[in-house]
Amino acid sequence: MLTRKQHELLRFINERLSESGVSPSFDEMKDALGLKSKSGIHRLITALEERGFIRRLPHRARALEVLKLPEEAVANTRAPETGFSASVIRGNFAARTADSSTAEASDSLSLPLYGKIAAGTPIEALRDQSNSIDVPASLLGRGEYYALEVAGDSMIEAGIYDGDTIVIERGDVAENGTIVVALIDNEEVTLKRLRRKGNSVALEAANEAYETRIFGPDRVKVQGRLVSLLRQY
Repeated sequence: MLTRKQHELLRFINERLSESGVSPSFDEMKDALGLKSKSGIHRLITALEERGFIRRLPHRARALEVLKLPEEAVANTRAPETGFSASVIRGNFAARTADSSTAEASDSLSLPLYGKIAAGTPIEALRDQSNSIDVPASLLGRGEYYALEVAGDSMIEAGIYDGDTIVIERGDVAENGTIVVALIDNEEVTLKRLRRKGNSVALEAANEAYETRIFGPDRVKVQGRLVSLLRQY
């Protein structure tokens, strides 16, 4: 089953091929789907290719071929010169929202991608509102979520690597042993495992090369807890 954005992109590519015989550029796809960056198009193209709906033609720039359409597609457009019988996908998709209470109405949700978070030496918190990422709704509950890109190697023994995208449930409390986004002294943010003992708060790395940092209770604020991880190969 395709997500809404995958449906939209497949339909757009198919319509452009039907009209001109030339697949659209990544910039045209990005604008047509209302995405902020071409990285989202790359992910959608890869997903459609893996599912057998399209294929990239070798040694040709911008060359895509639509191999099939979903079963609910209906043929009502003219065929291109290649002889492919084009179809238009029917759909009745509700508007997408970051409110996970509507997750059942959509296959994926668009979350704000704030920027990079250091999984090694802490960096200032980024609040870049211009980027977003599509996340399968099945990974989310009823909370409020955002995404961050990991920079650094301090959490590799927990399976979190440099360049991974993590999904965070926003909140200011977390149980001992939870991997959290922690704000230190209202200036620095880091991804670490939270440990509390008495009046001390420890931020623990998952890499022997990094020391555990210990703070007083007023110096650390939990900004959210890790709930999911996305990785591209």
